[in-house]
Amino acid sequence: MQDKNKIRFQGKSYPCCTSLTMDIIGGKWKTVILYHLREGKLRYNELRKAMPTVTERTLSLQLKKLEEHKVVRREVVYKKPPLKVYYSLTELGTTLLPIVQSIADWGDYVVGRE
Repeated sequence: MQDKNKIRFQGKSYPCCTSLTMDIIGGKWKTVILYHLREGKLRYNELRKAMPTVTERTLSLQLKKLEEHKVVRREVVYKKPPLKVYYSLTELGTTLLPIVQSIADWGDYVVGRE
């Protein structure tokens, strides 16, 4: 018997819409990645420079998860060596920008209260 209150998305079941959202953008780095991609596409190394404390492995894994959820697009340019890889927000990803901006604004608010 399936619970009618559960939400299904991309083959996974969630108890509520908040659980779904947090699965997609939760964690230490996903929202930071989205924040840096808000103004346009970036190469992998540009993201690494913008996030110097993230490990390469973690950044790669988080980008892959965001890509699987269709929030981030990975574009490979083969025109001439060296190979270039760009990351950008998808249409679905851009719908998260108000949330990401609210998180950033709250951080600014907290810092301003010290």
